[in-house]
Formats: sequence, C-alpha cells, structure tokens
Amino acid sequence: MRTFLYKSLLLIALAGTLGSCSKWLELRPADGIVGDDYWKTKEQLAAAVTGIYASMIGLPSGVSDRLQVEYLFMWGEARADMIMPTTNAGNEDIDIYNVNLLSTNSIFSWRSLYRTINYCNTVIVNAPDVPANDPTLTQEKLNNYLSEAYAIRALMYFYLARSFGDVPLKLTATTSDDDLVQLPKTPQADILKQVVADLAKAEPMAVLTFGNRASDKGKITRYTINAIQADVYLWMEQYTECITACDKIISSGKFGLLTGVNLPNLFSNGGNTNESIFELQFDAQAQNPFVGMFTNSRRRYQITPAVMETIYTVDYVNSDSIDYRGSLWVNSGANAVVKYSINATADASYNHWMMYRYADVLLMKAEALNQTGSGRQALDILYTVRRRSHALEQTDLNPSEEDTDGIADFILQERGREFAFEGKRWYDILRNAKRENYRRLSQVLLSMVISTVPPERQQTALNKYRDFNSHYFPIHIYELQTDKNLVQNPFYQ
Repeated sequence: MRTFLYKSLLLIALAGTLGSCSKWLELRPADGIVGDDYWKTKEQLAAAVTGIYASMIGLPSGVSDRLQVEYLFMWGEARADMIMPTTNAGNEDIDIYNVNLLSTNSIFSWRSLYRTINYCNTVIVNAPDVPANDPTLTQEKLNNYLSEAYAIRALMYFYLARSFGDVPLKLTATTSDDDLVQLPKTPQADILKQVVADLAKAEPMAVLTFGNRASDKGKITRYTINAIQADVYLWMEQYTECITACDKIISSGKFGLLTGVNLPNLFSNGGNTNESIFELQFDAQAQNPFVGMFTNSRRRYQITPAVMETIYTVDYVNSDSIDYRGSLWVNSGANAVVKYSINATADASYNHWMMYRYADVLLMKAEALNQTGSGRQALDILYTVRRRSHALEQTDLNPSEEDTDGIADFILQERGREFAFEGKRWYDILRNAKRENYRRLSQVLLSMVISTVPPERQQTALNKYRDFNSHYFPIHIYELQTDKNLVQNPFYQ
C-alpha cells in the first residue's frame, strides 16, 4: 500500500531534515540515510524518535504536502459551525462547507498521518535490537522511547478512525519498496481496540517528566497518554474508564487552569504553560501555517456569524462584560481567528498547536460524569472552567443536575468556547450526536446544519447527514487507485 511510504523516503532522512524543528529536536544522523549500520546506538534511536515528532510539524525533503496540523485543523473544524471559507478559499474548502464531500478533494488525504504511523512502526520494530549493539542503552530508556512511538501511533489511528471510520491497520514498518503492501480496511471498532491496546502498553513505560518544561509539553509523557486515553474512552462511551484516565492527570497536581488574564500565554510567548499537557512545538525552523490561513489579506478561513452571536455572545448593556476567550482569540471586527497569531507575524509565526490541555481533561471528565448520573459534579467542573474565562451569563444554560441532555448540551457549547479552532469541534459534535445509537442526531448535528449551511443547500445537507455513513470522509481517490484492496466508504460509492 503506497500510502505508507513515499518512494525512497526513509525514516531518518526526515529526522535529519527537521532536526532543529524544536527546542528539543537536537539529535540527527550525519548523512540522513538508514543503512545496515543503523540501529546500533542509543543516539541513532533517539534520532529516530525525534523523526516521529518532526513528521508532525514539518515535511521531509522532496515531499509536497500540507503540514499535518493543517489537516488536523480542517478535519476537526471545516464541517462544524465556527469557521467558514473566505473569498480567497479554494473550491475544496467551499465544497466541505457546502457538505459536498468528494473523493478527489485533497483535504481528505491521509498520507501525512500514515507517514507518521510508519515512523512509529519503524521504531517499534527496530528499537528492541539496539541494546544488543549498545549496552549503554538501558531497558528503562528503551521503554521510554517505545512508549512515545506506541502513543503517537495510537493518536494517529484515533484521528483516522474518527475521520474516516474504517481504515487500513498496519503495525509493521515499511522501509523499502519491497515492503509495500496493499491492505483492506479494518473496522473502526478494531482500530479503536488497537488504539486502546497501544496506549495500555505505552502507559507504564512512559516518563512522568523529561526534566525540562519544553520536553514535558512537547513530547509524550504518561500524562499525555492518560489524556489520549480519556478522549478515546469518551468516544467509545466507556465513561468510567474516561473518568479514571482524567483523574490520573488531575490527582498529579502538575497542571492547572491559567487565570483569565494569562490566557494569551497558552498560544504565545513560547507556550508550554502549566495548563498544557501536549502541544506541537513550532519555532523559527518550523513555523506554523496559521497566519496565512487565518489573518493575512489572503486568508482562507474566517469565523462564522455564530461565533460571536451565539457561542461567545456580546453583552450590549455592559461593555466591560466579556468572555476572555472571545476577546483574545477572535477579532470580531475582522471576522478573523487570531488564536494562533498572538505576537506573531507572517515571517515569525511560532505559536504552538495544542493537542491536549488541562481544561480539556476537566471537560472530558465532566462529560463522562454527566453520562454516569453525576450531574452535580459535572456542573461543578463546568462552572470552574467558565469562571476562569469570565463566560457571560447569557451563555449559561442553567440546566438542573438531573437534566442529562441539558448538561450535555451545556458542556458541548462550553467546549466550543474553550477549544475554538483547536481542531476539536466536529469530533465533539459527532461524539454527542452518535451517543446511544444516534439518539440525539437531530438535536445536535442536524441543528448545527440548520444554523450554518447556506439556506439553499440546507435540505440537501440534512438529507445527507441523516445517513450515518456520511459522517465520515470519503477515501481519497489516490488511495483507491494505488491500493486495489481498498473499497470506498459506503456513502460515497
């Protein structure tokens, strides 16, 4: 299956190309080539693990593609209710907004994620052989490296399963054209089982700290794994397990919510705050793509009217009454997303991409508590997050503690305010819509369509979304042409 390897693209070539992409990306091979003499030293293994992270923030030499975070943003936001294409957007952006999902749309390419998966597989397969050649590599350190590879592989498959449904599952490394295989799709449920298994394997091997803040926030720690576990269990409707995973982070005492005036520091001034759990570290060598996407004169996306009208809202009586998040992360006058461009310019855009932060853990726990009948506890957590951000009274749904659906709606709305433009919105909406066999499809997903899709396209969009198969992307035509074992997802056949 050619998804797993661009011809002649080798793992450590990427690490060499992007060796300085972040503060802690230091080790890289001298010649950028994996040969028979590789996997001999702990330094080579460290460089290989570095290559995994590098694949998430940059591109290997000679590869033309979007950055991975651009895919993660579009997959998580373009089908939801908080962004819309501008007049500068291309037809592919506009098609998604109009619920016209085509297999020729390059936004549905999954190659970036499978490229990262292959780097993880390469480490998982080869790392155990290194101690035989380098006895200075301890078993503990080897386990630490393996935990990073298992966890990132799990994270990539979790994105794929939520985005495409059934996807190919490959757990072996592809290092040459001789290793290319054509694979059929694996059911989403089995993909998620593998994700859970990888995370369970990674958790006891992971470090609690690397000894410095940038690494603790930019690399996989045990707390990162717990955050991914909580997210996966919430998606799978395994609420007790979700709460357990959240409590491992909460009880550590290592994380907290930033106060409202400090919220800008989440995404500027180097990031890596006390609220952060895992964020991708952009810097001068590997800049994020978001200034061009959101804020300059050629921006592709802008906020929807709903962002200020109904999500954050405006207090027209008291001008001093503002939701800090709406005032800091959105330029409402220009309809612009500024979350990732605080203190940034087109020539110096280093703001990090947030994968998980403490507010996410709290709200995931609240959602799980609500689904297990603990509405009062869920509301207590929810109001803690609202208070730190000065959420407006107009957005308080004020549900009773027995109103499970009302609290679920309240949490969903608060997640929209809290994680605006962080690539989570569509997944949050779909998770709530599909809960209990799509019991609330109309109240959650179809109501979103009515509020966002252009009126002349609403009925078509509603008809599409009533088919559960439409909630996942089509497989890109390139994959179907190069892997004859793949079958297009049912809605797009």
